[in-house]
Amino acid sequence: MQTIDILGVSHAYELTPPSPVADNPVLVFVHGWLLSRNYWKPLVERLSPEYQCLIYDLRGFGDTRSPLAIGDRQLDETHSEIGSNYSLAAYAEDLKILLQKLAIAKAWLIGHSLGGSIALWGADCSAEIVKGVICLNAGGGIYLKEEFERFRTMGQQSIQRRPSWLCSLPLIDVLFARMMVARPLKLHWGRQRVIDFLKADEKAAIGSLLDSTTEAEVHFLPQLVARLQQPVYFVAGDKDKIMELKYVRYLASFHELFATNGGNVVEIANCGHLSMLEQPEIVSAKIVNILMKHFSK
Repeated sequence: MQTIDILGVSHAYELTPPSPVADNPVLVFVHGWLLSRNYWKPLVERLSPEYQCLIYDLRGFGDTRSPLAIGDRQLDETHSEIGSNYSLAAYAEDLKILLQKLAIAKAWLIGHSLGGSIALWGADCSAEIVKGVICLNAGGGIYLKEEFERFRTMGQQSIQRRPSWLCSLPLIDVLFARMMVARPLKLHWGRQRVIDFLKADEKAAIGSLLDSTTEAEVHFLPQLVARLQQPVYFVAGDKDKIMELKYVRYLASFHELFATNGGNVVEIANCGHLSMLEQPEIVSAKIVNILMKHFSK
């Protein structure tokens, strides 16, 4: 693990060696809510022989700790025109600075769930660098008031009421290994999910949850997808109960690639919300197929 300063906040990241193929883009992975860069490692293991891969922890998650007071002031000044320090736009700005500091000139963004929305914003604000986006288990664009209010309330309460002794609770690894997936994960992933749940900074966790699920933010996502000039693909699990296929297809339909028989939606059978852990072999193969469409000519 290495660290890099972004607006006064030390961000944890890992960057694999350059690709043996000079023209290949760098694959930049953006994790989801209450997760960390660790969940990308099964994909990175499979993709890094051909593609340079960058994984990092979003501000307030994983090993990227919450900013100190001086960092907050610097963030506030930088994000004053964007809004909250924990909005999708603010996280996309962090990503833009990360790409610039690492001198990445050509990238594809691969984002999971909340990270998919950040990747879409990142493609918009870093269009000269970002050549394409692949969203895993990410969609939306339809605001259902009662469902969103219930989700926001439950999410906020789960963060505020986290017991510090959760890691020592019997069978907690088993519970977390079964949440949001079609088939249970290996127990060490259940343990990692517990660790990252407890590690997440309260301000970042609640702020990113609330800011990304406002009616205005949800309704803006289709507009954002529609104006992106880069290719945008959506990989979805058919058993995903968190981001159902119908919502993935809805958001994907606003991109021009959808017109060819929904050509930008890739469905993974018997897969839940954590596709990169549940079926890494299939997901990595799908990612390579997508990239080859745009770099094999």
